[in-house]
Amino acid sequence: MEQKPGHSKEIRRAGLACALLLVTYFVIPVEPDPNTARMGVRLGLTLAMAAVVAWLVTGQVRRQLVAGPAREARSLTHLAVALVAGLLAFALADFVVARVAPAQFVDLETRVDALYFALTTLTTVGYGDVHAQGQLARGLVIVQMVFSIGVLATGVSLVVKQLTGRP
Repeated sequence: MEQKPGHSKEIRRAGLACALLLVTYFVIPVEPDPNTARMGVRLGLTLAMAAVVAWLVTGQVRRQLVAGPAREARSLTHLAVALVAGLLAFALADFVVARVAPAQFVDLETRVDALYFALTTLTTVGYGDVHAQGQLARGLVIVQMVFSIGVLATGVSLVVKQLTGRP
């Protein structure tokens, strides 16, 4: 595949966007709130953010299906950034749930644990060392699995289609 003139610029922008998303993930305040209603709203907003990211990724996939070769690199980099954003949104949601209700997850104590768990769930590796135990956590993981299977699998199939040159 021939590199287009703006291709490396797109990759640098995507890398910067992913780095900023990662920094944001680690600095966002998520301390437990004694007000359960307010904490529920915060959790709901986190899940809504994950849903918006899934919607944006799905839209990107749809655009990729009709994109011509000129938009190929840009579409794929946008898709990669959206997937990183989705991963971090789920990791943040897992971390918030673990902080609010520690019995919901086994061995999920830090943001790195949450990122590790979200990535093992997204990639369907699932080592089992960190896992959902409570009903709320399991519900959240179900949403993560649907995201993983639906959006990630579609994205990967599009990348394979691009690389193999199939219509």
